[in-house]
Amino acid sequence: MSNVEKTDVVVVGAGLAGLVAAAEAADAGRSVVLVEQEPEQSLGGQAFWSLGGLFMVDTPEQRRMGIKDSFELARQDWMGSAQFDREEDHWPRQWAEAYLHFAHGEKRAWLREMGHRIFPVVGWAERGDGRAEGHGNSVPRFHLTWGTGPGVVEPFERRVREHVSGGRIRLAFRHRVDELLVEGGAAVGVRGAVLAPDGMPRGVASNRDVTGDFEIRAQAVVVSSGGIGGDHDLVRKAWPARLGEPPRTMVAGVPAHVDGRMMRLTEEAGARIINPDRMWHYVEGIRNWDPIWANHGIRILPGPSSLWLDATGKRLPAPYFPGFDTLGTLKHLRTTGHDYSWFVLTQKIIEKEFALSGSEQNPDLTGKDVKLLLSRVVGDGAPGPIEKFKQHGEDFVVADDLAGLVEGMNRVGDEPLIEEAPLRHLLECRDRELDNAYSKDAQVTFVRSHRQHRGDKIVRTASPHKMLDPRNGPLIAVRLNILTRKTLGGLETDLQGRCLRSDGTPLEGLYAAGEVNGFGGGGMMGYNALEGTFLGGCLFSGRTAGRAAAAQVG
Repeated sequence: MSNVEKTDVVVVGAGLAGLVAAAEAADAGRSVVLVEQEPEQSLGGQAFWSLGGLFMVDTPEQRRMGIKDSFELARQDWMGSAQFDREEDHWPRQWAEAYLHFAHGEKRAWLREMGHRIFPVVGWAERGDGRAEGHGNSVPRFHLTWGTGPGVVEPFERRVREHVSGGRIRLAFRHRVDELLVEGGAAVGVRGAVLAPDGMPRGVASNRDVTGDFEIRAQAVVVSSGGIGGDHDLVRKAWPARLGEPPRTMVAGVPAHVDGRMMRLTEEAGARIINPDRMWHYVEGIRNWDPIWANHGIRILPGPSSLWLDATGKRLPAPYFPGFDTLGTLKHLRTTGHDYSWFVLTQKIIEKEFALSGSEQNPDLTGKDVKLLLSRVVGDGAPGPIEKFKQHGEDFVVADDLAGLVEGMNRVGDEPLIEEAPLRHLLECRDRELDNAYSKDAQVTFVRSHRQHRGDKIVRTASPHKMLDPRNGPLIAVRLNILTRKTLGGLETDLQGRCLRSDGTPLEGLYAAGEVNGFGGGGMMGYNALEGTFLGGCLFSGRTAGRAAAAQVG
């Protein structure tokens, strides 16, 4: 073994939660080593690739949009979505309460003080299952970062690098942890392998060539290593029976190194994992025509107007409309016997309603380019990245008439399952519902209601129109794949971020933050997420663990 390094706090994983934890511990005057398996160009982890949405409650942005939000309404939505029902939900429930106070309180001001800024139009994600007391956001709460994911990472990367310059933090890239060191019932450091340098682009798989070893001793260890979404075999193993049979094929919303390895090592060291069957996978995944990592999938963030069909052409029942109930829709689709479904829409809908998740798919917001952003709102055609997917994406079908659309859908699908006559009947019935200002069609009614929200009317929801009217065309169909993404369960932690043993006692010196602990407590979102909660969970749990670890140091 090479020389043993000593520090106050070692943080494992340089994603958003790890950056926050390291910055907070160093701010408290502690020495920190931030250990990361991947090269430096991957600093920021999955947060860098994100759209940068943050769940916040009763903000100036909401009030300017005419949105009346409150802590009580947000709590109603959170608990109705989480549906906590297990003995193990003791700490997740407490984390949920604490996070709601954070999202309603100091979250926005804390970020703003570091230079973080918010796009003025508040988005409406996870619109819900149709029940006031059930799953979903009653009002728009998705606050988009000006600068998307990189704009969320930047303040914390800056703080960390300032501490690096001041000698308080050391960045240890290409250091793969293979063992958590536990002595006398307490975590005392980490041991592992030094990997060879790799100049691959961010997100591309790096080499695993071992060039040496390392050991770092510390008074506190913070694990912030992410979830399991990059290992589809692990996803299938954890797949719950309540969601049906696991898919045979999925697309990857995260790179391969998001493999849950550190979660397993932490469990082997004595920490407890709870709620491993709780997970969050999207049903609107499309294959990236210009992939960065293997099997790279992108999620469509849809407005509410596209017609959603299963693989055979049957319309999904209410409330499984685009953007409403992610896991409810996933559960329904798993009963169809197919791993994909379809959106059917028009050019008018794609121009107004389609957005793609990911910083790289939104150059206007990521680059803070106002001119480019305005062209998205007032220009002709869909945004550039979406038009490229429409032209090059293997999941897209574009046609001037329904017969051509059906032919293309059957060519793209696994087998010819779509028949023109039933689909025409479905579209004609839907179009007739637009002849009056009222309707028995729940989706049409929702669309008209949601356009009362200024954000939907301005940038998110197309004016209701007839799909078979050629003036609204061409017609478009998009094959939708299941996209792996987030782990909602994980390492059980108390409100200080301390990892707990199976008997409920803290494992001294060991903390967790981010996706590895279900973003707080071992699953603070319960069974369902309200969106904008993943990055926020990294911020809150990273801050909590970093401060608590620093306070432990003698």
